[in-house]
Amino acid sequence: MKLAFGPEINNAELGMSKHVYVTTAIDYVNGQPHLGHAYEKVITDVIARGKRSLGHPTFFLTGVDEHGQKIQQSAGAAGLDSQSYCDRLEKNWRDFCDRLQLSHNDFVRTSEHRHEAIVKAILNKLYAKGHFYFSEYHGFYSTRQETFLAERDRNPDGSFDPMYGEVMELTEENYYFRLREHQDWLIDYIEAHPEFIRPENRRNEVLGLLKNNTLEDLCISRPISRLTWGIPLPFDTNFITYVWFDALVNYISIPAAYGDPVIIEALEGAEPTPPAANPDFETWPADVHVIGKDILKFHAVYWPIMLKALDLPQPKQILVHGWWQKEGQKLSKSTGNIVDPIEVIDDWGLDAFRYYLVRELDIGPDGNWTDDSFAGHYHADLANGLGNLMNRSLSMLKRYRKGVVPDRSDELKEEAETVIAKTRALLEAYEIQQAVFIVWSFITRVNQYIDQTAPYKLAKDPEQAQRLDEILYNLVESCRLLAILIWPFIPNSATRMLEQLALEQKPDTLAQLQWGDLEPGHEVGQASPLFPRRDQARKQRA
Repeated sequence: MKLAFGPEINNAELGMSKHVYVTTAIDYVNGQPHLGHAYEKVITDVIARGKRSLGHPTFFLTGVDEHGQKIQQSAGAAGLDSQSYCDRLEKNWRDFCDRLQLSHNDFVRTSEHRHEAIVKAILNKLYAKGHFYFSEYHGFYSTRQETFLAERDRNPDGSFDPMYGEVMELTEENYYFRLREHQDWLIDYIEAHPEFIRPENRRNEVLGLLKNNTLEDLCISRPISRLTWGIPLPFDTNFITYVWFDALVNYISIPAAYGDPVIIEALEGAEPTPPAANPDFETWPADVHVIGKDILKFHAVYWPIMLKALDLPQPKQILVHGWWQKEGQKLSKSTGNIVDPIEVIDDWGLDAFRYYLVRELDIGPDGNWTDDSFAGHYHADLANGLGNLMNRSLSMLKRYRKGVVPDRSDELKEEAETVIAKTRALLEAYEIQQAVFIVWSFITRVNQYIDQTAPYKLAKDPEQAQRLDEILYNLVESCRLLAILIWPFIPNSATRMLEQLALEQKPDTLAQLQWGDLEPGHEVGQASPLFPRRDQARKQRA
């Protein structure tokens, strides 16, 4: 079986084991990629690469949300039909993923038949089980947010927040999903599974919402008289599926399209009939949904109840990240206070961009991008830290031993093994910022080791030849281990390090992190700068 995009899944090798399944939120195709999108995709990619490096078969899904009234209106304004409009915009997002070098296995589009078929099967099952009812609504509606608003959404002066855009008053009939009857269950589930929503403050936010408010039933349709671009309700084609109900289903529609047996069993008997089960492709339940804090309610309230109604297990974790500011101010295209990820990558390189995102902002709180901080970490951590260590180690081995690895020495073995064990545990727990800190603490330690042992001085004394050999072995073996440790975060640099070490292995598995695997007598390649030093005063964009 080959995936639509990304690497091939080798079922013969994976056997019956469940894949680790990680997802980003799908992005609304009508917008343009920005720093927040890049951050979510990069940290999810680090999580996926980390799981693969730990030896876990992993399936990583991302993609775009293409339905809804905003798309329909924008397409009309552009003189295009909605599908053609989406086809044009979707390329921007796919190219964006390519520029970030994401290791995703598939890229979902909600306009695809494979997604639509599963959405219809789910709608039919829930309708048949009595989870939907038909009712009239009178109130307010935000087209920008594609949501109904209540009186409690008004500001004290009676106005609505500008985030809602133009708000209209309307009366219309729609189908509703019975949410409130599951409210007590959801509270109990979240309290019984403290790991379900991370970090803790987001878990408390959801519990506060559920305990202090009566959950309103969810309108899952829009009349075709005002919305035609979307998935028609299979049991009433006069209505289109609400864009968020449609979008959330992507997390199971793609595994179902591959024949995930857990999902197929849950949809047995629903029409249209899902594909035959492929027991070699088991992903559900998802191991982690990585989302932004602004869509927490959809993922931590609506989605769990939808899954419960479908008799499907819950995802193991919803991991909620914060937002970025720039120079202490809100990111805003209108004020020009933005960070263009592509400009940064073109100027500084992809690995520098990926490193800063993970190193600067832990998953959970909000973060602040500053150009000075970015440049500072580039020089201190990458150029003077990792890059300088690699360059010095190989250059000294070339100069003093003609590039030939001397006999094994275990002077740094214990410290390296401690770092390896801690990094493994942190990657398992999605603590990727802490993993970066641990790896870079070892980079700092090995650079200090050079300063403390001064091999460039020992090289002048023939009687210190054995001691020089010991130091050189510890340096190049540390560099080999570091190439493997950094791969989830900055994969290009990891590959270049092994190439400079003249090693044919790939840096994508932590099973190679055995001290002493670098064979004496191996001849390394030529050093070249991983991160060329730049003028400290140079701004991020010329």
